[in-house]
Amino acid sequence: MRYEKLHTIITYLIAVVWLVNGLFCKVLHLTPRHEKIVARILGEAHAGLWTRLIGLAEIVMSLWIISGIKPRWSARMQILTIAVMNALEFFLVPDLLLWGRWNALFALLFILLIYYHAFHFKKPSIRRPGIL
Repeated sequence: MRYEKLHTIITYLIAVVWLVNGLFCKVLHLTPRHEKIVARILGEAHAGLWTRLIGLAEIVMSLWIISGIKPRWSARMQILTIAVMNALEFFLVPDLLLWGRWNALFALLFILLIYYHAFHFKKPSIRRPGIL
């Protein structure tokens, strides 16, 4: 039983990271640094719009995670998104990152958590009496 609870807690923890970054940091613009990053990478002209669209996509990602639909595909998409976003930021805007290039380490740790959660953290199978 504890194993299932831990799995659920980790699922919600991962979803909350996406929700906070999408809703609070980007859509509600509570962290202007995010828009500055987008402006430098994609251009100033529509940085506000792009930042909010990225935020909406992150909110959708959190909902996908909570839904439990195709969790391995969700994990693959998360890992790809985190890797691409952080690689771009690492090389193009390290001065705007919260921890500079050290952000890459935190991104890697988050990727490893997502990978382990989706591909190695198996929910225990429920054994019913009389069923092999």
